[in-house]
Amino acid sequence: METYEESNFQIFRDCLSTPLIEKFAEQPVKSARKARGRKTAIKPIKHEIEEPNDTEELAEFIDYLAHEIFTNLPTSLCTLSYSTWLNTHSLQSLYSEPLPPARMASILDPLPPTITDSLLTYSFLAPHQTTNEFLTPILTTYISTVLTPPPPPSQQRPFVTECEICQRSWIPLTFHHLIPKGVHEKALKRGWHTEDQLNNVAWLCRACHSFVHRVASLEELAKQWYTVERLMEREDVRKFGEWVGRVRWKAR
Repeated sequence: METYEESNFQIFRDCLSTPLIEKFAEQPVKSARKARGRKTAIKPIKHEIEEPNDTEELAEFIDYLAHEIFTNLPTSLCTLSYSTWLNTHSLQSLYSEPLPPARMASILDPLPPTITDSLLTYSFLAPHQTTNEFLTPILTTYISTVLTPPPPPSQQRPFVTECEICQRSWIPLTFHHLIPKGVHEKALKRGWHTEDQLNNVAWLCRACHSFVHRVASLEELAKQWYTVERLMEREDVRKFGEWVGRVRWKAR
């Protein structure tokens, strides 16, 4: 899977896991009966029998089922993101919420029958419940999640704990505009990026922030190095991050 697709698969698997875990947790737990007898009776020797790991089996089933469903969904749905949806009219017509029942059916009907077989085998379908009825709220949650717009930079800061290049967590952080403000107009005019991407930021310590601006011009940052992942593909940035990450001063 591509990076976007792999990220979306993890979201879909998480959405699918919630009802499966809830259903699995409802199953009654068998408790062993205590044998009655005289208190002075000789107790038989107990042989420890290793019980199967139900949670591990459930995790494997969730991963298998998520993969079976996700890989049979339309490619446009597997790679859907807020940015692509916002800037593509055809995606807006396909995936605007709430999805009409006919549109949902057109997505779910082509799924292979093995998915229904798996849900029935593990008793995850309620009596008289169809596979489409089971999967509709899951797919609705998935679409809603991937179409949620990212928070503005000011709201992201409380969740960032370390510099995204050197991983130092004990030092003040600054935000680096991945698409520098000085070339926003050019980036839009030349189609390098869409308007919703202009405020993407990375949280960097001052040393890494300054280094990034030393090794690339504003235009180069906007055209080539507009994500942390792309920056870390540069050997000079990666080596600087490793080196400066070892620069630590003693607390006073």
